[in-house]
Amino acid sequence: MNGWLLAATAVLGAGVTATLWGVATGPLRRRVVAQNLSTSLACPVLLLLAQGYERPSYVDLALILALLGPVGTLVFARLLADELAGDPPRAWGVTWVAAGLGAAVVLALCAAGGPSRATGKLLVVGALLIGGNLVAARALSGGIAGVRRG
Repeated sequence: MNGWLLAATAVLGAGVTATLWGVATGPLRRRVVAQNLSTSLACPVLLLLAQGYERPSYVDLALILALLGPVGTLVFARLLADELAGDPPRAWGVTWVAAGLGAAVVLALCAAGGPSRATGKLLVVGALLIGGNLVAARALSGGIAGVRRG
């Protein structure tokens, strides 16, 4: 077991624990934030596993997840807008931690890989992961105009 796999195991363990706790306990707003957190943490885990197992195809999976994860959260925000209007989620701390973790993983992998086409793909995944996480958190908190009004 190398350091990349150990880091992936640590992130996966902490992420699954936090996500299961959020989904199993609490109101709707906590469950929606936990869903967003699960996709935000699965992407860095896939990137770490790609480096640990030397499988570049895992980066493609992380790219797809970085694209579709926030879209799924936006769908939930749209469908549950009426229920979330009275007590919107306040998840900026979790959002910044997940975005910071994604940025740290992407930067570490870029430094380990050196300049190449794979580094460009990692930077795209990182930008999608961080940007999508911030947009989804903003939508959940009711900050995007038109989310509630349909």
